[in-house]
Amino acid sequence: MNVSRQLYEDMILDHNRAPRNFMRIPQDPVCNAHGFNPICGDDFNIYLQVENNIIKDASFNGAGCAISTASASLMTEAVKGMSVADARELFSDMHNMLTTGEELDKSYFKLHILSGVREYPIRIKCATLAWHTMNAALDNIKATVTTE
Repeated sequence: MNVSRQLYEDMILDHNRAPRNFMRIPQDPVCNAHGFNPICGDDFNIYLQVENNIIKDASFNGAGCAISTASASLMTEAVKGMSVADARELFSDMHNMLTTGEELDKSYFKLHILSGVREYPIRIKCATLAWHTMNAALDNIKATVTTE
């Protein structure tokens, strides 16, 4: 097994077994959204505490496959401390990386590991659900987000 593949599997397993920012709702979340993939059953709520256009805290709860859970965990780690504009740009960059293979900035090494999902096209929706839900939370969209 090549090193890249091993890193992908290790990262997915680590963030699935011990997801960061899971089952913890930030104090006074000002942005939240619900995401659901009816095909596979991934079902998450994303919570963001935003102050002065900075994401001060991020968390999620729900249930999903290893890829969707790991992606949500990695996402909440990545966006903490970012401006809303930077988080939106990262959403776009992640979506492009996962759907078109566009390279992600090297400073996001952990997130780049998710590019391994492209080997399983049907799982791309699993990896993007949390990101679409985070984007909807920033837009204060109350309708359930879906990747279908």
